[in-house]
This record gives sequence, structure tokens and C-alpha cells, in this order.
Amino acid sequence: MEKVYIAGIGQTAVGELWKRSLESLSNEAIQGALKEAGKPEVDALYAGNLLASAASSQANLGVKIATNSGLDGIETMTTEAGEASGAAALRLGYLAVRSGYVRTALVVGVEKYTDIVGSSVENVISQTMDYDFEAMQGLTPLGQAGLLMARYLDSYHPPREALGALPILAHANAINNPYAMYRRAISTDAYHKAGLVCDPLNLYDAAPYADGAAALLITSDEKLSQTAEKAPIEITASTSTIDALALHDRPDALAFSAVTISVQKALARAGVSWSEIDLFELWDAYSIFGILSVEACGLAAHGEGWRWLAEDDHSPKGRLPLVTMGGNKARGFPLGAAGVYQAVEAVQQLRGEAGANQVDGAKTAMIQAMGGPASNVITHIFSKL
Repeated sequence: MEKVYIAGIGQTAVGELWKRSLESLSNEAIQGALKEAGKPEVDALYAGNLLASAASSQANLGVKIATNSGLDGIETMTTEAGEASGAAALRLGYLAVRSGYVRTALVVGVEKYTDIVGSSVENVISQTMDYDFEAMQGLTPLGQAGLLMARYLDSYHPPREALGALPILAHANAINNPYAMYRRAISTDAYHKAGLVCDPLNLYDAAPYADGAAALLITSDEKLSQTAEKAPIEITASTSTIDALALHDRPDALAFSAVTISVQKALARAGVSWSEIDLFELWDAYSIFGILSVEACGLAAHGEGWRWLAEDDHSPKGRLPLVTMGGNKARGFPLGAAGVYQAVEAVQQLRGEAGANQVDGAKTAMIQAMGGPASNVITHIFSKL
């Protein structure tokens, strides 16, 4: 088995990019990653995307963006794993390079949700749920998250105001991320006064959908990953796990079992423990997802995730830094591309390029993406050599 290294990264700003196309966003990110890596020959491109077929009337996206970027004659595939599509593309690229069949690959996550407007957006995204038993009945991902938060409040009775710790942290971190959609802090008071979007979720409990693209150049060539300016980063673990798609088919809707399995496998494969993880880019599509994730990871007991987030310091200078560049909540949530943004941000931290948000001495990072409420969970661990 080959080792897998990250030799280059690229990303676009995240936002409502009405005048940009899937091709232009992808090309900007791709060229950034290729430039960092010294423009090596690329054998394959793996694209992660959720909405293009419905929102942009464009399937076979990998071919479209590869040829637009001048990458003719290579292998290309497009992956779809709900909102975790970008992370799935990274796993596919990792497996291809690790197997030895591919030496150098581009992993690209791209999303253009503004190609459709109004309620049609939510209708398309609801396809990630169980259609027969959830989406057809009118349930949406937002509604699903609202049900989970209501269940959590009823089961564990935490103070409602304490559930805002993660979005408040995300916004504080996004201030120093030049690619973030919302570079503005929110106060505890502002969180409490925010209007409801799906009772009991308020405006700050849900990450905003966005456009954007991010890319990684991964390779089995260790020399290619080492330039004078950039620290070599190795992908030391990659795991993917699923749970029942419909919440009613799970023994306990508040137990994100796929998170538990995926994290345990990743730690074992990387040969590390939680004490050796210097930062954790968890999945904060909704604040309740973050709470349930830290509980499923074993970082907090069931019903105590809110307390772990609210009472401990998880800033870049804290005990276990989270969402260090703003997470989905404040960087913006480019759906199928978000998992690749997580990877780019983790690489920035491990290289020491995170500016004011730098985690001192960061050597090992975990990133985790979810499709739906942990219906599928993809976890990666990166290590600085």
C-alpha cells in the first residue's frame, strides 16, 4: 500500500456567487492546488457534488470540470454522498492513490446552489432523505434537525441558551478567514434573540447554503509533497460508515452511531488517540449535529455534549479546537463541497498557515463530514510529517 500525501490546496471564497459557474469555481480551486504542487501530471480527478444534476442541469460533472481545466484524457468520476459528497470524493481519491493504481489525483468539491431559487432548493436537498417516509411527507433537512433538537431538549433538559456555544464559536473563528461567507462575530445575546426558523432551531442554529469550490492535489510521491515553503501532510486514515437513512429506522435517533464507528476506525488506522488530535473539524450543518457528534465521538457523555461545548475552551488556543476557520456555520455551507473545504482548512492548520486562527504546534487533525443526520459519516485524519 502506498502512503498518501497532500501536495497542494486551492479554494474560492464562499458565498452567494450568482455570476460564477460550476466550471469557473472549479477551475480557480484546481489551478490553486496545481500551482502549489508544481503543476505535476495528473492521473485522475474525483469530484464531489450534490446539486448539479438538478440545480444546474449538469450530470457527468467530473468530465465537465476536468476538460474545462485542461485535464484531457484522464480518469474522472463524480461522487454523491449527500452533503458529504466532497468528503466521499476525497476518500475515493485516497483509495485510488493508496492502491497504487493512481499516482497523482485531484479532489474537487464544488457547489452552485444559487442556480435555483426559492423553495426548489429545499426540495432538491430533501432528496438526501428517505423519500417515501420523510421527504414525500413534507419533512426537510431543517425540519429533521428541528425534531432532533426538540427530542434532545425533552430528553436531557439542558438550558436552551447553552446550545448556542458552537455557532458562536464558529462566527468568532470566521472573522480571520478571508474565504468565509460571514466574517462577523455574534454575541450570546444575539444568538438568544434570533428568530426561529424551525422550532426550536433559530437562525444561528443552521448553516447557510452557499456556493464555492475547493481542491486538493494528492499523491503517493513524498517528494512531490515537499516544497521549500510547504510542510508535507500525510492522510493517515480514511473511513466511511452508514446508518439507516430514515430516522425512524434507528434504535435511538439521538445516537449518531455512524460517527462512533467511523471515528473509532479512523483513530485505530492512524494509530493515534484523542489526546493526540490537535484540532477537530466537526460537522456543524446544524448546531444539534455538533452536539450529538461530540457525544458519539466519546468526547462527552450522552446528554452532556452541550455542556462540553459551552464550558470548555474550543477556540484555536483551547483544549481541543473546533471549526477553526468558521465551520459550515460561518465559513458558509457549500453542501457537497464542504468536506473538501474542511480538508483544505485542516492542511492550512498543519502547515502553520491559519493566521490569527493558528492552532499552536498542530501536528494531527481530524475532519468529519456527514450526509444528513449522520446517515453516512466520512472521517479523515491528517498528520504533519
